[in-house]
Amino acid sequence: MKIKTRPPVILPLVLSLSVVLGGCATAPPRQPDNLCEIFYEKPDWYDAAADARERWGTPIHVPMAMMYQESSFKEDALPPRDYLLGFIPWGRVSSAYGYSQAKTLTWEDYMRETDNEGADRDEFEDAIDFMAWFVKKTYEINGVSKWDAYAQYLNYHEGWGGYRRKTYLRKPWLVKVSRIVKQRSLTYAAQLNRCEEDLQHGWLWRLFFG
Repeated sequence: MKIKTRPPVILPLVLSLSVVLGGCATAPPRQPDNLCEIFYEKPDWYDAAADARERWGTPIHVPMAMMYQESSFKEDALPPRDYLLGFIPWGRVSSAYGYSQAKTLTWEDYMRETDNEGADRDEFEDAIDFMAWFVKKTYEINGVSKWDAYAQYLNYHEGWGGYRRKTYLRKPWLVKVSRIVKQRSLTYAAQLNRCEEDLQHGWLWRLFFG
């Protein structure tokens, strides 16, 4: 007599769990308007942002506010589609991609200058380091304070040459968005000031003493 056996369920369960955990790990933060909550939810993001601050001398709240504006913290964010004759899909309006919406050529400059050839635009650690590097370069090239989120974002959007030529003056919508980025950076700075000591303790300390 044949004994019926149940098919093993361990592998499907493991695969399902991997998919769920993988999705959670890369999903945008649930409360993107609160920098403390972002970092409580994703402590590895805080570690990466703090490392970038130490490396480039860039305050955390500035690139984080810029990233919120650029991608809403979506790892695979893409720019709008371009259309031929107004209705035929024809690629994207630019090569921007990922958390930072970095364009391909600028990203390649970053990898070359930092000797970080394995950097990926859809990895938060690499994206925040790229943005902190860009903020530092903007300070060196155009003399813009690393704490000035308004002018930093104008440089980020228009490029260093475009900023010097003041191309943004022909784009009132961009000036408005840059002011929003500035305000968000100030909000983020105030929030981080209240919770950073806690964040620095790490998740194990918060588990027992938080």
